[in-house]
Amino acid sequence: MRIALIGQAAFGADVLKGLIKQGQEVVGVFCPPDRGGKTDPLKDAALAAGIPAWQPPRMKDPQAYDQMVSLNPDLAVLAFVTDIVPGQVLGVPKLGAICYHPSILPKYRGASAINWAVINGERESGLTIFWVDEGIDTGDILLQKKVEIGPSETTGEVYFNKLYQLGVEACLEAVALVAQGKAPRIPQDHSLGAYDPPCDEKVAALNWNQPGRQVFNFIRGCDPQPGATTTFRGEQVKLYNASFLMDDHIAPPGEILEVTDKGIKVAVSGAALLITRFRTKDLGKVKAPEFIEAKQPRPGDRFGAPAVMRCC
Repeated sequence: MRIALIGQAAFGADVLKGLIKQGQEVVGVFCPPDRGGKTDPLKDAALAAGIPAWQPPRMKDPQAYDQMVSLNPDLAVLAFVTDIVPGQVLGVPKLGAICYHPSILPKYRGASAINWAVINGERESGLTIFWVDEGIDTGDILLQKKVEIGPSETTGEVYFNKLYQLGVEACLEAVALVAQGKAPRIPQDHSLGAYDPPCDEKVAALNWNQPGRQVFNFIRGCDPQPGATTTFRGEQVKLYNASFLMDDHIAPPGEILEVTDKGIKVAVSGAALLITRFRTKDLGKVKAPEFIEAKQPRPGDRFGAPAVMRCC
C-alpha cells in the first residue's frame, strides 16, 4: 500500500519510522518548511530513509496538490497536522485519508483538544483515528482509545506520558486495518460535537474569581502552552506547576499567603495553590526561588491586582 504521510515534529517522525518497520511503502512525506535554521524531525527521518520530503508553504498551495498527484498514493496518513489540508489534496489517494486527533470524538474537536479537556476538569480523554472529510474533525471514526486524566496532570503530561506513544501505535494499527480491508467507518454523532477556540494567548488570561478548582484546572490546562497569564505589580506573569491545597483562609483570590523556597502559596476561592514555576519577559521561565529572588513577592501581595507604588 502506497502511503503519503502528512505531519510534523517528533510525532510525525515516529509514525514514519513505525510505518517503515511495519513494512508499509511510504512514498513521500509532507511537513512544514524549515524555520530558524532547524529542519523538522519528520523531514530528517524521511531523508534518512531515502523518502522524498515535500515542504510547501501551505498545503492549500497548488504545488502540494501536484506533489500529491505525483506520488500516486493509496492512502494519506495525517500525523500531527496543524495546517488546513484541502479536500482536493486529500481526494488524491485512492483509499482516502485518515487522521490522528487527541480526543474521543465528537467531543473536543479543534486545535486544542487536550488543553480544554484538562481545563474543563475531565477525568477521561483519549484519541481518535478518523477518516478525513470536508469538515474539521467530523469524519467517520476508524478507531478510538481512552486514557484517564489524573486530577493533577497538566496538558503536557497527558500528551507526552499517555497520548503520544498511544497515538503513534494507533496510527500504525489503523493503517494495518486499512491494508487488510478491515477498517471500519463509524459515523460520528454530530449532535454531540463541539469546538473550542485555540488555547493561545487570546484565551490564556487567568480569572482569579472563579472557583478554586477551576483556577487550578485552568493553570494545568495551559501548562506548558500557552501558560496561564496573570499580572504581578503590573507585569505580565505566566504560572506553571501548580498544586491544589485544601486551605482555610479569608484572603481574596490571588493574594499571596506564603512565600517559601518550595514556591508561592496563593489564595483561591475555598482553597490555595502552590505555584512553583513562573515566566516573565525579563526572566524567562524560571523556578520559584529565582522568581522570588528577582521579584521579592511578599504575603499580602496579589496576583492580578493593579501595580502599587511602594515607599519602602
